[in-house]
Amino acid sequence: MALRKIVLQGDECLTKVCRPVTEFNQRLHTLIDDMKETLLDSGGVGLAAPQVGVLRRVCVVMNEDEDIIELVNPEIIAAAHKALDEYGTGCSGSRLLNGTLNLHLAFEREMAEFLRKGDVVTFSTGFQSNLGIISAIVGMRDYMICDRENHASIYDACRLSYGKMLRYRHSDMADLERCLQKVPEDRAALIITDGVFSMGGDIAKLPEITTLAKKYGARVMVDDAHAFGVIGEGGRGSASYFGLEQEIDIYMGTFSKSMASLGGYMAADARVCDYVRCNSRPYIFSASVPPANIAVATAALRHLKAHPELPRQLLDISQYMRDGLHARGVKIIDADTPIIPIYTYDPIVTLKAQKELYERGVYVNATLPPACAPGECLLRCTLMATHTKALVDEAVDIIADVLHQYDL
Repeated sequence: MALRKIVLQGDECLTKVCRPVTEFNQRLHTLIDDMKETLLDSGGVGLAAPQVGVLRRVCVVMNEDEDIIELVNPEIIAAAHKALDEYGTGCSGSRLLNGTLNLHLAFEREMAEFLRKGDVVTFSTGFQSNLGIISAIVGMRDYMICDRENHASIYDACRLSYGKMLRYRHSDMADLERCLQKVPEDRAALIITDGVFSMGGDIAKLPEITTLAKKYGARVMVDDAHAFGVIGEGGRGSASYFGLEQEIDIYMGTFSKSMASLGGYMAADARVCDYVRCNSRPYIFSASVPPANIAVATAALRHLKAHPELPRQLLDISQYMRDGLHARGVKIIDADTPIIPIYTYDPIVTLKAQKELYERGVYVNATLPPACAPGECLLRCTLMATHTKALVDEAVDIIADVLHQYDL
């Protein structure tokens, strides 16, 4: 890090329009580190890149706890502020009453177009999306067939639906077919699966699932919470990844992962979406997504559309980290996504390792029962497209050093 000269009022640099950052590389990280050091040395509370002679949309701000926040291309945060100023903090009502804004309608149109589906319905959270979709479309005589490692919200939704639930062994297509064979011919069946499984990071076998669905006359719903913005063409998700967008009946997703917000959505044919709007109790009896959250989701979607290279960058840096962990003898679950689980087995060891990693500057999630089976605890690493190889190298060295202390 180095101190940079702060330009003063009247300097021509401060009158020019900044360009957005398009490459998240080591030069950017060096700039941000220098700006942070310069801010601390100056005794100020905020510093923008033009103030050090760089015409880029980058700034660093010190909060009330004296932590420094880094902002790059802050149009998404700006969208939240604009929505707060124009609409306030909330709608105080459900979508069917006074809770529908033009912000909701605009997002639903744009997301439906992006996902190449007839329509989109938004829900207040991702968890609530699964509750609202499945409980509305599955009747008492219908069957739901679920992968054993589906997200907890899917299982709660199945219980709420009053339909009959069957579970198949994780990604075991023979077991899925056995479940389908148990469905009476006069009953409807919905196969429900995560697109990317949240704990293992592996991708659902959608080609085989859709083939079996056709064979037995079943419908398919995919929870793409961990796939949207990550895999598929331009980040469109798991169905796009396999070229099966027209074979999946319902997509579900969340705003809280790639979209940096809070809320969830369903994408399907327009008739199905209208049916859910009129029959989903979580949709009808819950307040709508607040203005700032839906504005952020829209801005994030537009950013993804403007930068289709980001999912590829994300997968590349994730593979780089997996290669680094393998090279250092760290045992991981291999997958083709940014979720990199590291075996730690014992819950106490897992929590101790997580704490030590955090203290050394590496944040990972501890995965403990009931999120995993007893004796199968994990440290779950996740990456962003903006992580650099230098940063990953540093993190991998620390991870290997800490885990080897526990003979892992």
